[in-house]
Order: sequence, then C-alpha cells, then structure tokens
Amino acid sequence: MDIERLYRDFGVDYASEGHRHARPGWINASCPFCTGNPGYHLGFDLDGNYYYCWRCGWHPIIQTISKLTNISEPEVRKFIKQYGLTVPKSRPSSEATVRIKAHRMPSYTEPMGSNHRQYLIRRGFDPDELGKLWNLVGTGPISKLDGLDFKHRIIIPIVWDQKEVSFTSRDITNKHPLRYITCPKDRELIHHKEIIYGRQEYWKDIGICVEGPTDVWRLGVNSFATFGIKYIPQQVRIIAKTFKRVAVVYDDDPQAVVQAKKLVADLRFRGVDAFHVPIVGDPGGMKQEDANYLIKQIIK
Repeated sequence: MDIERLYRDFGVDYASEGHRHARPGWINASCPFCTGNPGYHLGFDLDGNYYYCWRCGWHPIIQTISKLTNISEPEVRKFIKQYGLTVPKSRPSSEATVRIKAHRMPSYTEPMGSNHRQYLIRRGFDPDELGKLWNLVGTGPISKLDGLDFKHRIIIPIVWDQKEVSFTSRDITNKHPLRYITCPKDRELIHHKEIIYGRQEYWKDIGICVEGPTDVWRLGVNSFATFGIKYIPQQVRIIAKTFKRVAVVYDDDPQAVVQAKKLVADLRFRGVDAFHVPIVGDPGGMKQEDANYLIKQIIK
C-alpha cells in the first residue's frame, strides 16, 4: 500500500512515518475536510488501510484521495489499485482493541512549571484552579513516549469511572503544527473516542457538549467534550444515558456547525432534549465572564 508514492505522483504535501508531525505507522497530510484548520491532521493508517483525521474523524478512502488530488472519484477508482491500495467496505470498528503496552505518561512529566502556568494565564484561565480540578501536569524541553515528542506541553489526564484511562496534551508554544497529541492507542486503557471528557461526579440532568478539553475548562463542570467534532455512536449512547437535556456548543466553522446540528438530531432521536447554541469563535477562547453568562442561560 504505497500511499507515499501516490502522494508524490500527485503532488500531495505529506509527513511520513518518523517525521515529527506523523505518529509511527501513519502518513499524515492536510485534511481537505477541515475548513480553516491547517496542519497535518489527516492520517493514513499503514496497517489498517484507512483515513482518520484527529479533528473530524474517519473519511472514505476514495472520497479522500479525490479531494487530495483534485481528481474525480470515478477516475480515482481506475488508478488506485496501481498503488496496491484496497478499499475497506466500511469504517474501522470502534470496538476496544487489545492493549499490549502499559498505560503511562510521557517521560519527564512533572507538576506544571511557570511556562505552563503563564500559557494558561494568557488564555484567561486560573492555573491553580485548573491544575487542582483537572490534575494537569506538564513537560519541559525533553519528553517522549513511543517515539512521539511531547516536549513543552500540558498533559491532560482523561479519567473515566474514577480511573485514568488515557491522556491528551496541548502545545504551549503555539509553534507546533499539532496543537494536541494524544496517548498512543495501544497504551490507552479505553480509547478516548469511546468515552467523553469531563468530571462525571458533577454532571446533572443538563449538560453542555463541546469539542475539546479547553472548552470544558472554560464552561466548567457541567460541560463535557467529544474529543473533536466527529463523534461515534458509543459517545451518543453515553450522552443520552447521562443527560436529559444537552446544549451543543461547537466552534463556529462550517464543518463544526454541521456536526453540531447532526449530533442534536441524533440525541433527539434517543429522547434527549438537545439543541444547538451557535457562538462566534470557540468556547475555549471566550472571556470567562461571557462563558459564565452563557452557562447561566443554559443551566436555568
């Protein structure tokens, strides 16, 4: 499955395995489905032979190559076998996989330092409050896990049923093209896309659904995140089982708005009183006083 040769032949910019922007076993390119979000978000799994964007999820292989190469889907079907590629009939299963490595944090993970705290302060967060509530830690100039570089990041534990099952991380330099890098899948006790992020013990009947951890930090313990706008049925089941009323507050880019409205429809089908709350920008970037006002309007 020579995806690199295909990319070279058609002039698609990519990051190959071993590049700092590509995880082991993946070839990354800019996602043509993520409007307004540049970066090597779209990965091609060399073993599973499928596409997955860290932000907007799984995409069909023919449609994706068509968009990347600006060639029609019928024409792609004609030449794709030349590259040894076979097309899966369905998306990869979301069933839990066998974990062959112990779950652990990246190397040299320590309590947040002044650089981590200043990053949070610049974004209008209280580092003491966040550190205590979300158990945040940080990394310095050297930090790795399974070949992935986690330097200069805030490490965000992902807890489910009072147990840490995974983690994600946020670059604090704003220079790395991958703002978030998540725990390698074979070290996750539960794959993060099979659950939602938040503090379960604080959840009540009304919940606020957002994209990522920083959005949750801004909107508080009544909120939860789906780890991107591309959710899976298992997450919908969890949300419907947990909440009676849900406000979906995704970012304002077109793809996010489409996904927000789709999630509302899926939740309503399961009997949840769900509704979309449009905003300008993203929840994590709101001023805290504006976020507090929005919360009051939702949680009445």
